Amino acid sequence: MIAAKRRVVACLHWQVGQDEDGRPTFQWHFDQEVVEAEAKADGWYALITALPADEADATQVLVHYKGQGAVERRYSDFKGPLAVTLLFVQSNRRAAALIQVICLALLVFCLIERQVRRALGGDEKMAGLYPDGRRVRPTGRMVFYHLGELTVRIGSATHPPVVAITRGVQLHLLDLLGVDIRRTRWPQT
Repeated sequence: MIAAKRRVVACLHWQVGQDEDGRPTFQWHFDQEVVEAEAKADGWYALITALPADEADATQVLVHYKGQGAVERRYSDFKGPLAVTLLFVQSNRRAAALIQVICLALLVFCLIERQVRRALGGDEKMAGLYPDGRRVRPTGRMVFYHLGELTVRIGSATHPPVVAITRGVQLHLLDLLGVDIRRTRWPQT
């Protein structure tokens, strides 16, 4: 059981027997040839693709495979900051519409992250997202976390609405996104 769990069945050999006095014995050893063959293949893995050989060589297949993490991270965003939860709908049309709205929200989420990173230029890192001040690549989750605390003071006929900024990182993110807070739009009543 332990050998199967640790995946060493192929290289582990054992024998159960008895000694001259009738006591049970257990002898085991590793097959060194199998261990060495496994060590040679350690770190190698096979990638299978449906792409024809004339469309993609081994390097392109590996690049596509390594880019899979970005797609997987978006699934994490789908379940994380977008707060998609179990929801019961009454028809297939409504389910399709819900998925479309969720995908649009994910698209906006990704575009905001992309805009902030592009506006940063070069290394795409900024300080102020974490309390310790280290420079990191901003994620959509971080952007929404910091901008989620913004508040708008409702204006009147003589005073326009005002965005209340409590931290400098919020202003920096709004600048990176190209949002001019001096020109707050308010629906006409």
